[in-house]
Amino acid sequence: MKASRIAAADTRRDRIVSRAAGLLDAGGREAVSTRAVCTAAGVQAPTLYRLFGDKRGLLDAVAAHGFMTYMNSETARAPDADPVENLRAGWDLHIGFGLANPFLYSLIFGDPHPGAAPPAVVASAEMLAGLVRMIATAGRLRVGERRAAELMHAASCGTTLTLIAMPADRRDLTVSHLAREAFIAAITTDAPASAAPGPVSAAVALRALVPQVTALTGQERGLLLEWLDRIAETGG
Repeated sequence: MKASRIAAADTRRDRIVSRAAGLLDAGGREAVSTRAVCTAAGVQAPTLYRLFGDKRGLLDAVAAHGFMTYMNSETARAPDADPVENLRAGWDLHIGFGLANPFLYSLIFGDPHPGAAPPAVVASAEMLAGLVRMIATAGRLRVGERRAAELMHAASCGTTLTLIAMPADRRDLTVSHLAREAFIAAITTDAPASAAPGPVSAAVALRALVPQVTALTGQERGLLLEWLDRIAETGG
């Protein structure tokens, strides 16, 4: 009996999220009123608040649902052997997702809450970190992983929001291409690291592999990570 109640609640939750996402796509955030969502989903307001807590909780669920669709398209793509090309493809997918879903994208990335990132933003950060880590492991990252991921987030989100704000007939994707290449040039080397890499690229590459190290204790790994971060952030 308990399992059937949980299943019913999940079904209602999915239906509410789906209807709210449809309202968002059709009319923006202003269209996602509590009354409109309840009417579209065929539920009463107490049900909505019990499942999501408040309207912000509902919007976070809608954002997570929409971003998961994007994530699924990203993971379905066959990865390139070149990690920098994977980063390029990730950037282009991010821009494409925003332009295809402007209201959803603005909901996810256009209303930041300091110290309280919604699940969709966390998922985006994790995806970016994964792309950056592949470059670091290949010895082609010239800055620290965290800095590179934060820079990509700032550059890609700023570019996407700028393009969304442009009238469609004046939108020029050259802006995205130039921003992408400037970002890549700022964080990567031109070719795989040589046999004698500089201290920064060596530190960044080693840091990416530290989680695989088993010969050190947890405390020793933490100390090593601290040293490698210091080398990467200070330029040697």
